[in-house]
Amino acid sequence: MAQAMLQTVNLTKNYGQFIALKDVNLSVQPGEVYGFIGPNGAGKTTTIRVLLGILKATKGSASIFGRDVWKDAVEIHKNVAYVPGDVNLWSNLTGGEVIDLFVRLRKGKNESRKKELIQKFDIDPTKKCRTYSKGNRQKVALVAAFSSDADLYILDEPTSGLDPLMEKVFQECVLEVKNAGKSVFLSSHILQEVERLCDKVSIIREGRIIETGTMAELRHLTRTSVSAETERPIENLAEAPGIHDIRKSNNGVVFAVDTKEINSVMAHLTKFGIIKLECTPPTLEELFMSHYENIRG
Repeated sequence: MAQAMLQTVNLTKNYGQFIALKDVNLSVQPGEVYGFIGPNGAGKTTTIRVLLGILKATKGSASIFGRDVWKDAVEIHKNVAYVPGDVNLWSNLTGGEVIDLFVRLRKGKNESRKKELIQKFDIDPTKKCRTYSKGNRQKVALVAAFSSDADLYILDEPTSGLDPLMEKVFQECVLEVKNAGKSVFLSSHILQEVERLCDKVSIIREGRIIETGTMAELRHLTRTSVSAETERPIENLAEAPGIHDIRKSNNGVVFAVDTKEINSVMAHLTKFGIIKLECTPPTLEELFMSHYENIRG
């Protein structure tokens, strides 16, 4: 396996007696879009600040491109593009000047790419940054990031303040850099965004990773919704393994099934002559909520 672009091993960050991060393990591979989700205060931004070399870890290790994020921060940043969720810009500079400044800090300036992104994100680069709305400040940061030939993009709530059309442009940009073999570490509250873009997801709660995996792997840990109509009434459904929340619906039945038991349930339904069958896998939001409910319980 190729060297991880980003890796943490038992990463821990304490503020006095308060444990902000505890044994956080992450590994982002080349060409991978990695989702990092959790509620406010879970530890997402603290993790990113450690990765950027802004905070020093209390214990454990964190590396980017195989380099220590604290000792080698300056060299690492030459190949990393970062976008925070609340962008502050120099008020007396124009948007175009800020974009040029950030791009010069990294390798590979691409003028045509910059112009293309300015047009896509629909910003006026000649305006002073003090005149920009929150959404336009976010656009400036995104244009600067995606205009750079970075190897790793660290994005912390990057679409905060963007309208749905601009969110779509952002998603296209992420897929473009992924197809170019770059890696993306994406922290987001928008679960549909993470589900659409990410190859792997980690869920963090109170500074600890509670689940990591691909969407397929995480779905195996929860339930699929099934709606079925059959020629004859379904018998003994409640006794089948992994069945939950059975209720009648029109001419059929609706229920939830543990994903690992789908094959046996399908075999059971077939005995009664299936007329119509719909299976809906859980969304990332349902996975997220089920994990939190299980832990609270």
